[in-house]
Formats: sequence, structure tokens, C-alpha cells
Amino acid sequence: MYAAYAAILVSVYHRSNYLERSISNEGDYERHALMERLTLMDNEDCYNQLRMGKDAFARLVNILRGTGRLRNSAHSNVEEQVAKFLHIVGHNLRNRTMKFYFKRSSETVSRHFHQVLRAIISLDDVFLKQPNGLKCLQEIKDNTKFWPYFKDCIGAIDGSHFRVKVSNDVVQRYRGRKYYPTQNVLATCSFDLKFTYVLPGWEGSTLDSRILDNALMRDFDKLIVP
Repeated sequence: MYAAYAAILVSVYHRSNYLERSISNEGDYERHALMERLTLMDNEDCYNQLRMGKDAFARLVNILRGTGRLRNSAHSNVEEQVAKFLHIVGHNLRNRTMKFYFKRSSETVSRHFHQVLRAIISLDDVFLKQPNGLKCLQEIKDNTKFWPYFKDCIGAIDGSHFRVKVSNDVVQRYRGRKYYPTQNVLATCSFDLKFTYVLPGWEGSTLDSRILDNALMRDFDKLIVP
């Protein structure tokens, strides 16, 4: 009787292991097929889902991999991690939605998101370069509508409201022109449509003029006007 009982336990154990491996292999296959559709096949599909084309996605992956902050793991590569991040921020998706599409646990999706986020934030000094005003921008010189009227202009500046989730004790400070809480983010860009300065963090109720004053007077990460 004991021998039969032991045989049943061994059979159940091997069966459960087989099912786990089958589920894992099925998830790997579906993830591989999804990544191929997103990044290797139709460029329009890649743009619609990740908000950038295939070439731009490949360059971003190489840059982030070069920082050393993102690495291939035993179960996921950098391409998958970046794709999940772009899909979330591009469509305001929830963790449970990405868990379903990528066949990953909620913890894995969250961990990959924050790893990519930290890697992108580390590149601010590389991509956010403020102009020195020493020469007129080519985009102005080559446009008769701008030249010579805007020959001393170095870019454009504006504020934008981004939806945020904050605790109830401070939520009123984040409610301004919108019915939901927001951050009022100050940003500048050059005439070739590249961001040159970003100041996030201010509550949605804060006036644009106050944020601009802070950007000009702060001790670090200040807005430089040549």
C-alpha cells in the first residue's frame, strides 16, 4: 500500500513539473511572437504600440544597454523590458494589463518598468542640453518666415499638466485647471524639436510665472538664459 501511495505522489510531482514547464514554454513562445510583431515586422504597428518606429526603438535599446543599467536576464532581454515600459507610458496601461499580454508576474512587470525608468532618467545630461546662444539656429536661418525676425531666439518655453496620483492630504494642491490632480511641468525645446530643459514636480495649482521664477533662480538644475 505504501509503495502504491509513493508511486502516486511521484506521478503527481512529475505531472505538476511537466505542466509548469509547458506553461512556461507557452509563455516564452507567446512573448517571442509578441516581440516580433512589435519590433521586427510592421513599422506602423511598432509606432502605434510603442510610440516610435523600429529603428528608433533599436537605437534606444542600444543606448540604454550601453548605460549598464539594463542587462539581459535569464528569462527576459532588454528589448522586452523597454517594450513593456514604452507600452505602459504610451497608452497609460495598468500593471495587470501588461501581466496579461507579456505573460509575466506583476512583480516582474513592476521591476522591469522601474529599471527602465531609472536608466532613462540617468540619460538627462546626455539629451537635455541647453543652448549657449552663440550662433543662430539653422532652422531659423533657413526659414524666411523666421529670418531675420527671430535671429536671437533660442527656443520655445511652455508648461504642461500631467495627471498624477497623490495622497488625499495633499490632493487639493495638485488640482488646478483640471478636475483631476496634475503636476505642472515646465519644458523648453529648440527649433529642431528637441527638449533642452524640463522642470517637473510642481503642484498643478501653481502659477506658471512662479515656476518660471524658480527655474531661473534655483541653485541647481536651473534654466540658463544666455
